[in-house]
Amino acid sequence: MKHMSKVEINKRQKEDSLYAAAYELFTTQGIHNTAISDIVKKAGVAKGTFYLYFKDKYDVLDKIILDKSSEILVEAIENTNIKEFDSFEEKLLYFIDSIIEYLKENKLLLKLIYKNLSWGVVRKAYKDYKGINEIYYMFEEGLKDHDLKEGDIEKIIFIILELVGSVCYSCIVLREPTNIDEMKPILFEIIKKII
Repeated sequence: MKHMSKVEINKRQKEDSLYAAAYELFTTQGIHNTAISDIVKKAGVAKGTFYLYFKDKYDVLDKIILDKSSEILVEAIENTNIKEFDSFEEKLLYFIDSIIEYLKENKLLLKLIYKNLSWGVVRKAYKDYKGINEIYYMFEEGLKDHDLKEGDIEKIIFIILELVGSVCYSCIVLREPTNIDEMKPILFEIIKKII
């Protein structure tokens, strides 16, 4: 394993502090109410330092969305993989329920990632997050008896994650058309029909 130099460690710490400051400010004040000057002040670095790591505040936002969306999905698949299920349907619904429960507990995070909890976003992270591949394998295994064309599994994952992300945002953040607990049974029935 390669050891990092003091310069590399210092750079990493600055980037991490900028990232953490942006995340905290975005979740508490909102993206539009947070300026780069707020981020650098909170991180304790010079304004020019910000631009060594990020193009603008939307660049750091994209990284946060990618990281946090991936973390949610990886945690959900890890929770799912430690249990035994009688069917793919049961396993998938448990996985989806894990995502929903995580988002219920992290409403500020859900507001931040908005409706970006999608396979399209997460697919960019599969090299960095081993667990992302586990989601694909779960679907591949669960749908192996279906007559699917190449690329169909990714499309099915995309549809389900888009649906779950949007429904969670509407029901948890906006409380429309109802709360997520009332919506869950209907969402689960629709997901069963998709698979």
